[in-house]
Amino acid sequence: MIIKNVQIYREDKKFHFGDLAIEEGRFVDAEKSVSDVVDGNGAYAIPGLIDLHFHGCMGYDFCDGTLEAIQAIAKYEASIGVTSIAPATMTLPVETLEEILRINASYENTDGARLVGINMEGPFISREKKGAQDASNIIPYSVEVFRRFQKAAKGLVKFIGIAPEYDGAIPFIQEVKGEVSVSLAHTNANYEQAKAAFDNGASHVVHLHNAMPAFSHREPGVVGAAFDSKHVMAEMICDGVHIHPSMVRATFEMFGTDRIILISDSMRAAGMADGRYTLGGLDVDVKGNRAALVSNGALAGSVTNLMDCMKTAVIDMGIPLEDAIACATINPARALKIDDKYGSIASGKIANLVLLDKELNLQKVIING
Repeated sequence: MIIKNVQIYREDKKFHFGDLAIEEGRFVDAEKSVSDVVDGNGAYAIPGLIDLHFHGCMGYDFCDGTLEAIQAIAKYEASIGVTSIAPATMTLPVETLEEILRINASYENTDGARLVGINMEGPFISREKKGAQDASNIIPYSVEVFRRFQKAAKGLVKFIGIAPEYDGAIPFIQEVKGEVSVSLAHTNANYEQAKAAFDNGASHVVHLHNAMPAFSHREPGVVGAAFDSKHVMAEMICDGVHIHPSMVRATFEMFGTDRIILISDSMRAAGMADGRYTLGGLDVDVKGNRAALVSNGALAGSVTNLMDCMKTAVIDMGIPLEDAIACATINPARALKIDDKYGSIASGKIANLVLLDKELNLQKVIING
């Protein structure tokens, strides 16, 4: 297939007008292709988006632990231009998490977005910053438990979240950092505690600014430590609810485009009507684009998919389109260590492609060519 007359988002993070070609499920040089020709009518041609932190959609949650759930999730995500997914777990009992991981690892990627990893948001987190997590299931760091998770997941666990302010954080990070990316998640750590974690191998931050101390002039906390640790990449939820647009713009200026990953953090209500839902076993009320715990009003994930988060960042927050695309495609691919196959339009890579019109409305999604 040759798609002519499109604005192609290339690896230099710029648009180039021209033609692109797909053969046998991969991007190839258009000059060498003899495929059928399709007119793209000037659309933006961007890589398929990659959401590496979300919980569910369309009434399903990854932690439902059923093939029906992951199939429905993958189908919906593909329909809105998210072609690769690494769903997140919640803080649940260890045995429950093992079963969830075991079942989802058996998913065969037959339809919809491809399951490329799993992001474990708990259970090694902070009670003080637990957010919508169930405190009764929070446990101390354990290398043995992590390896049980990884075994159940058949190696699909790409991130393990921890709160580094507790005793034993540094030995845990040093032990597992060669097996998984260690992220700081739901943490009350100060600057020194977070910086020590990053200096010893932690490399990722779960939803920067949320479920952590605020960034301030005398207590810069996790945000300041992440900024000072140039190998660290940070997730951000740009749904218009979790972070003020000014803070989003400031964070882009601080961290630069190469270190920010747009995520949705969507829960099962994404794509559904307002009402009462659950997240990690806790009741959540959803109204408009806001999801909050019934118990205390705390934000409980989002109800906005990644494509709409990316559009919100561009249209409502003033982030350049080229920057927002990078943060939803090649950056998550790099963090997942799958950028040799995914995340950009380049010869030899898997042909996951999204066409958008000039108003960023979805025109077409192509998965695996």
